[in-house]
Order: sequence, then structure tokens, then C-alpha cells
Amino acid sequence: MQAYKTTGTIDRAGNLILAEPLNIPPGEVEIILLRSVTANPEPNGSAPEPSAEQPKKPASKLKSLRDLLDNAPPVPPDFNPDEARWEALKEKYDL
Repeated sequence: MQAYKTTGTIDRAGNLILAEPLNIPPGEVEIILLRSVTANPEPNGSAPEPSAEQPKKPASKLKSLRDLLDNAPPVPPDFNPDEARWEALKEKYDL
């Protein structure tokens, strides 16, 4: 299966309007939509919960760990721990 990436909008009738035409032969396609949460309001009119956007930092009873966690940089939303673990193993064992 070949993948194409483009942008578009959904109109009020629910139709997908692509920003640019795709030069692909006619036929059946599978579509995966990724919607930006911050750019578009929720369909039911409610705003997303703040806890959904920024995960709560873990708390610790130990002062040294609490200070470390408070000063740690935030984790990016697209962070994949399995991928980071695999990259560290490849580097460690020269894979």
C-alpha cells in the first residue's frame, strides 16, 4: 500500500475538501484522518479538559526526587518510550 500526505478541511455537510488534487489513479482508497485538537473546537461545543493537554507530573515523597521531577523538562506529546528504549539499546550494543 502506498501512502500520500495532504491537508484538507471538513465542510459543514461533512465532506472532505483536499487542499490540492492528488495525482493517483481512480480506485478504492483507505483514509486516515488526523485532527488537530487545538486548532478546531470540539463538535459538542465543550473545551477539552486541561489535564488532557498536559499530563500531571508524578509526585514523590522524597524531597530530592520531588525537586528533580519539578525541574525536569516536559515530555513531548509524540514521545514513544518503546522507540526511545530501542534507540538506547541499539546505541549500547552497536546494533
